[in-house]
Amino acid sequence: MSYSANGNAWLRGAGFLFLIILLVVILLGMYWSSEPEGSFSLSKQTEARVVALQNSKVVGVATTLSAIKVADTLLYKPGGFLANDIAPPGVWLDNIPSWEYGALIQLRDLSKAMRESFSRSQSQSTEDVDLALAEPRYNFDHNSWMLPASETQYEEATVYLHRYLDRLLDNEQHDAQFYARADNLRNWLRTVETRLGSLSQRLSASVGQRRINTDLAGESDASQSTPVPTEVEVKTAWLDIDNVFYEARGSTWALLQFLHAMEQDFGNVLAKKNALVSLKQIIRELEAAQEPIFSPMIVNGSGFGILANHSLVMASYVSRANAGIIDLRELLSKG
Repeated sequence: MSYSANGNAWLRGAGFLFLIILLVVILLGMYWSSEPEGSFSLSKQTEARVVALQNSKVVGVATTLSAIKVADTLLYKPGGFLANDIAPPGVWLDNIPSWEYGALIQLRDLSKAMRESFSRSQSQSTEDVDLALAEPRYNFDHNSWMLPASETQYEEATVYLHRYLDRLLDNEQHDAQFYARADNLRNWLRTVETRLGSLSQRLSASVGQRRINTDLAGESDASQSTPVPTEVEVKTAWLDIDNVFYEARGSTWALLQFLHAMEQDFGNVLAKKNALVSLKQIIRELEAAQEPIFSPMIVNGSGFGILANHSLVMASYVSRANAGIIDLRELLSKG
């Protein structure tokens, strides 16, 4: 009897301990699942730089700092970088990893533009040494948890951005430049346009669509590698709807930070083209896409049904921002 009583007590103790651990993991997962909502989680180095350079008038500082701040938020927000987690609660979460991926894609596009366009005066000029080291590291696999871990690569990339920023601020070093020109901005916006267009289509596919193939529209002599049907059914898988939604939230959040920086660095160019108002309207659409979500889950009602469809609401904001990007690019192309 004594042995049985001790065994039962041990089982009860183990069960109670398991419930406590499970509760802690669930609460921790809920905390880690919160979006930054416009704020930044910065490293101590970046936090000090932001305070020191908040009113800097050096061209390129705002854009570089925005890239650094977005990278830091991915790495130092609650829970850190979750996309490559293999242990609870991170391994159970999928919304925030999707959010991270959306923001990371925008960061990759900006670092590519900084390396290939913003830091070079012409196509035959030499690329910046630090940006050439940062860009490929941001493009490292976001699911790698060791040898090396994704976080290690992204941290190294941010170090190179800090080095580039230091050289931008040093009047004695003339090899670090940031060229705020209309053609540079237009090239980056072209990439943004394709990203937002893709997101809009994927969000809209939450309810399923019959789409006519327009891949070769407008070109009578155009051709493509593989024939496709003239009309296709496009529908996002039920389990992927929330992932696409949060990817769009992360992408629009990062883009919002970058456009605020562009407003500062390219202010003179935009004012000359009378395009500041267009940029401000795009920013307003992206801010609306970041409104708090009061529903405990992403609802996928039909287009005109009783229940809401969060993906379609997000698609409307993304589409309007994309239309604004197209108009802005047209304004920048004019003399």
